[in-house]
Amino acid sequence: MTTVYDCFIVGGGIAGLQAAIQIGRYGHSALVADMDSGRSALCRSYHNVLGWPDGVSGMELRRLGRSQAEKTGVKFVKDEIVKAERVGDLFVLQGRDGAYKARTVLLATGIMDRFPDLPGLVPCLGKTVYVCPDCDGFEIRNRKTLVMGSGDSGAAMALTLSERTDELLFINHERKPIAAELARSLREKGIVVIAEPIREVLEENDGLFQGVMLASGGEIWADRGFIAFGGNEVRSSLAEQLGAERHENGHIMTDARTKMTTVPNLWAAGDIGVHSEQVTIAMGEGSQAAIWMHKTLGRMSKQPAGIGV
Repeated sequence: MTTVYDCFIVGGGIAGLQAAIQIGRYGHSALVADMDSGRSALCRSYHNVLGWPDGVSGMELRRLGRSQAEKTGVKFVKDEIVKAERVGDLFVLQGRDGAYKARTVLLATGIMDRFPDLPGLVPCLGKTVYVCPDCDGFEIRNRKTLVMGSGDSGAAMALTLSERTDELLFINHERKPIAAELARSLREKGIVVIAEPIREVLEENDGLFQGVMLASGGEIWADRGFIAFGGNEVRSSLAEQLGAERHENGHIMTDARTKMTTVPNLWAAGDIGVHSEQVTIAMGEGSQAAIWMHKTLGRMSKQPAGIGV
């Protein structure tokens, strides 16, 4: 006997949790499948969130969000959903540890930044080393900053950040080619490029970025860092299985008003969507999707939630 949930949310990051809170407050039966991973699980501190002027970690937001959702009756399971299909009016989702059925589904699976396994890097992420210039360009104002990246992705990041600080250096860790136009712009901005692998990130006091040690043994000291390696993992394979339209870069296309995908009763919110890679946007999209899931459930002719089939 498998419970049929009103709502099934794939992903317990920021968008998924905000949707779960809203869905739970409507009184719908909902299950969130999460693996305790993703961008928000790595970020040590978000600095641009309303009400948290001194920053808040992704894990703290997740802890608080899950507790808030559970108080409304939302259930959670630790499982990775690997397969999804439509069977009649229901979605059938297969995890590594279980199978689930639901009338509506929200994909909030996000993306994962690609970066090398450098000692000292992860403790700094979100605290003194950043990934998003819109979120955290403010944090490097007039500070010596290293862009740790690869080829065109790193070069483009360095150019974007050049309006925030004059003390900027790009370390092309993977030594990939840089397009001629980007290379010319870097020279015009006076941004030095070092094409050498990084051996380790120098950090102290649990996440205070100090600089890097290069493969040659040389050390470069700085106050802040950014990473830009390109090739981020866009976790939209379930949308592809269900036939939802995706952008050429793998992000899921959704209706601007409702956040529903091109597949009826299937929604997407957060970083997995197009041009949505900020925690505050993820929160808004999670609520937005949940509101329209609620409206849709109200129109659907369905049997009561929780009946085994």
